[in-house]
Amino acid sequence: MKKKILISTGGSGGHVIPGICFYQHLKENFDISITLDKRGLNFINLKEFNYQVINTPHLSKNIFKFPINLITFLLSIIRSFFYIKKKNVKVVISTGGYMSLPICIAARVLNCKIFLFEPNTVIGRSNLIFLGQCDKIFCYHDEIKNFPDKYKDKIELINPLLKKEIYSVKKNEKLNFNGKINLLIVGGSQGADFFQNNLKSDIIKLSKKFDLYVSHQTNLKNYESLKSFYQQNNIKFNLFNFEDSISKKINQFNLCITRSGASSLAELSFLNIPFITIPFPKAKDNHQFYNALYYKKKNLCWMLNQSDIYNDEVYNLIIDIVTNSADVKSKITEMQKFSYQNSWNNINKKLLSVLNK
Repeated sequence: MKKKILISTGGSGGHVIPGICFYQHLKENFDISITLDKRGLNFINLKEFNYQVINTPHLSKNIFKFPINLITFLLSIIRSFFYIKKKNVKVVISTGGYMSLPICIAARVLNCKIFLFEPNTVIGRSNLIFLGQCDKIFCYHDEIKNFPDKYKDKIELINPLLKKEIYSVKKNEKLNFNGKINLLIVGGSQGADFFQNNLKSDIIKLSKKFDLYVSHQTNLKNYESLKSFYQQNNIKFNLFNFEDSISKKINQFNLCITRSGASSLAELSFLNIPFITIPFPKAKDNHQFYNALYYKKKNLCWMLNQSDIYNDEVYNLIIDIVTNSADVKSKITEMQKFSYQNSWNNINKKLLSVLNK
């Protein structure tokens, strides 16, 4: 009989995408199920997963909402307890976030093995709570801010998790732009209003200087205004949302502007897509800034702080990139080194060896 493993995730794509990757890696060797909240359902194909919805309220500091949320939170723990017990789960893998707290608490009560996952360069608050109770924590590196020294021996280093389909995509091999920019703009699962409202003048200027095509991730509230903007300025474009998979088309782009979620940076680096990263300044514990800084220090990208963007900073940086092929080549060379050992089989072997101990 296969060992039963539960993957706990939910919330944003930054949590759910790694949960999907774990599921894909482990489903052949274990009896796998996954729990998500309602938000997390937006990021998975429900037909492909054995899933259960367990909603977890955010424990708001609002004194009027707190009692109700606390009761709901306690009910989530009870529901998690009975779900784990009914499924006879032996191992829980948490991708972090407050959504996973009830599952982890119930798993602890039931003496399940707990494995955490931390892709960022700052330890998440939920992971920090359970570091003492977990068996291991999967990380991409050990340069993690606020990580307690006494738990460093629990770190299991793995290559960045990518969805299986990414490994079949041909990597970018273009070092020169030759007057043509295929620009990808992505803001993550939360969207990026700043990208949708504050890059327009830069895009217009680029369209007058280059053969420009833009594929722009948007949300419903900005869709029509962005569509009108591109049409009125005669700029070739495509609009898509987070649920639309662009994996098969991503190697058509020779430049990307992105937020600094761990999954996005890992994917772009793996596919050798030159990218400018602009961290979301309101990310919890400023983790996107530290993610971006980690990649910048390794010469894998260009980085701009949103607070430093006033007029033509994005436009000027892109001009520098397009006219400096040596810099582009050096970035792509470092990307190739960075992702050299990142293969489906290598990650799969590592996960199986840890979970089978």
